[in-house]
Amino acid sequence: MIAAAVLPAILLGLYIWRKDPNPEPFSWLFRAFLAGVFICLPVASIEQYISYLLFGEGNPTTLFGSTTMAFFVAAAPEEGAKLLALWLLLRKNPHFDEDFDCIVYSVFVSLGFATLENIGYVFMSGEAWMGTAIMRALLAVPGHYAFAIMMGYYYAIYHFVDPSPKNAAKVFLVPFIAHGVYD
Repeated sequence: MIAAAVLPAILLGLYIWRKDPNPEPFSWLFRAFLAGVFICLPVASIEQYISYLLFGEGNPTTLFGSTTMAFFVAAAPEEGAKLLALWLLLRKNPHFDEDFDCIVYSVFVSLGFATLENIGYVFMSGEAWMGTAIMRALLAVPGHYAFAIMMGYYYAIYHFVDPSPKNAAKVFLVPFIAHGVYD
């Protein structure tokens, strides 16, 4: 079960690492991955709190409620925490020196988050764990990967090209919108 939950993140991490023209040190990639793992539980607590504030003990039953859940219970806390983890990691990273680094580190933070989230979903699925693992391997983990690429891309534009408020907003807003629409 663990292998089924972890393998998609390992494969996507290896893929982006091999695409890096100047690969980052493994120790820093591992830090990024761990940062994603460590934010997962606080984010889950924040999501539960926001959900309780918005919906009480129940679940949304309308399109508006489901949309609110997707954007403000799931996407905003997850993408916000990943951005915070990325910023904390990069601000003192001596290897952060080129635009593609933003994408690589963003992906590793996101894959750390997705891995722990995936383990939780697979283990909570009971006897249906294999179907859950397959669906999440095909949709959820690649989704987090894609949102991370978006975040890293706009982080690179903001950091290396144009540090305007418009570009700063895109670092969060683009993956937040993509994640909310996905959910």
